[in-house]
This record gives sequence, C-alpha cells and structure tokens, in this order.
Amino acid sequence: MPLIRSSPCKVNLLLNILGRRPDGFHDLETLFHPVPLCDELTFETDSNSGIQFTCDHPELPTDRSNLVVRAAEQFLAEAQWTGQGVRIHLTKRIPLAAGLGGGSSNAAQTLVGMNDLLGRPLGNDRLDRLAATLGSDVNFFLQDQPARATGRGEQVEPLASFEALRGRGMILYHPGFGISTAWAYRELAQYPEALKGRPGRVEDLERALRSGDLSEAGKHFYNSLEAPALRKYPVLELHQSFFREHGAWAALMSGSGSTTFALFPDVVMAQAAVAPFEARFGAEGWMQVVSL
Repeated sequence: MPLIRSSPCKVNLLLNILGRRPDGFHDLETLFHPVPLCDELTFETDSNSGIQFTCDHPELPTDRSNLVVRAAEQFLAEAQWTGQGVRIHLTKRIPLAAGLGGGSSNAAQTLVGMNDLLGRPLGNDRLDRLAATLGSDVNFFLQDQPARATGRGEQVEPLASFEALRGRGMILYHPGFGISTAWAYRELAQYPEALKGRPGRVEDLERALRSGDLSEAGKHFYNSLEAPALRKYPVLELHQSFFREHGAWAALMSGSGSTTFALFPDVVMAQAAVAPFEARFGAEGWMQVVSL
C-alpha cells in the first residue's frame, strides 16, 4: 500500500534579519504560521534498490538538486538501510520560488514519510538533526503548530495557536515570477537597517497577537527581505496596498517572496477582494483564499 503524506506550506508573519554570520548564513528571528494548502507525497517500497523520484511539475528537477532526493538519500544513510528501494512521487500544488516553504516542506515530509514507510528506524531527535542539514526552514515542517524560529531558522520553538487568527481569512497571491532567496540575502548588504534588524520584533508581534487587537498586531508585521524585493519589484507593494484598501489588516511578503499574504477579518471579506484585485492587476497569477 502506498503511503501518502500532505506537505503544507507556511507564511512568515515576521522575518527579522539580525546580521550576517561568519559561516555565510544570517541570524534571524521569525514567526512561522502553517497554511492549509498542501503538496502531496506518495511513498512506496520498490524491489529495485535506491531512490526513484518523480514529479508532476515539468519545471521541477528530479535529480539530486531536489531537496526530496537529498532528504531521502540522507535518511537512508542515517538509518543504514540496506533493504528495498523507495519510489517517491510529488504532486505539486504550491508554486515554486514563492516564499511559502514548499521545497522545505517537501523535504521534511520526505523524512517523516520515509521513517513511517520503513518502520520508524529513526527517532524525532535524529529526524530533527537531518532536517537542519537540509535547509533553514525544514525543521519547522516536522511539526504543525505556529512557531518562533531563531539561529538561521533551524532552532524551532512551537507555539500555541493564536486565537486572534482563528477563522480569519487569508489571501495568498503569487504574481507568476519568483525571487531567488540567495539574491535577496545578497542584496541586504545595501540596506543596513534591514541587514541588522532590531532584536525583539518577534516577541512584539506575539504579544500583539495574543492581545487580540488586530489593528495593533498589524503594525508589527515585518519582513527584512522586503527592502530589496520591493525596490526591484514595486508591483508587490501595489498588491499590498490594494489588499489593505480592501479590508486587510495586514499584508506582507512571505519569506524571500514573491508571494504576498493578506489577512482579513474573515473569509468572506477575503473572497470579496479577489474580483476587484483581478480587475485591476489581471488574473494571470496564482491566488488562493484560505481560512486559518
């Protein structure tokens, strides 16, 4: 029987870069929130040895440059698995280069799916260590709660759900082009205030969300990587302004972009903003409305 796992995405309610590290990464503080939009991974054992990986998205590589393959290889090496091979198929629904963590989520769910498929040879601590070697966001996707993350993003502290966000409507809009994460971080050197942010912003946003005052919380949403991204792609700022004008109490780029997320009091208000948005900007991009 195939094993099927959903692979959700995320938004960064806040992403505050604190400075560049000697190892080339950046210290940061971020507030991740899971979003109920998912890719799907299917796992099966195979009589042939090794890993066979396929994907329905024609632009996604299926060699070792894909995190799914690297996650599977590292899992088998860590587990010292010498048994059957594994077939993995990815059904892709989350856009590429979107700032939504789709690839990181796929990697995390590959670790969890492989562990389940092969009888759970690895404990959670070993999965966590493997995740940290694969990418900065991967550890977050080993659990399903909102979370504060520090370090380069791999030090994850799960948080209780924010009641202020429960049942709220969210629009996710990807304009049809991606933004390279590496480019966004390199460009930060031109923006000293964004490169060396004020520590403690994540706690400010958490407190505001716990208070339930959405208008106050809206003031604390922040993303350091907007500094280079909005300068190069000013249309992203126009998208944010439009959503705020149509009832969103917060609108922000997620991660390194290019997806904008906008939070509305409820799903009805979010859905009501879709038609006028498409009338102004066109319907070529990818847009989803979800309930948190």
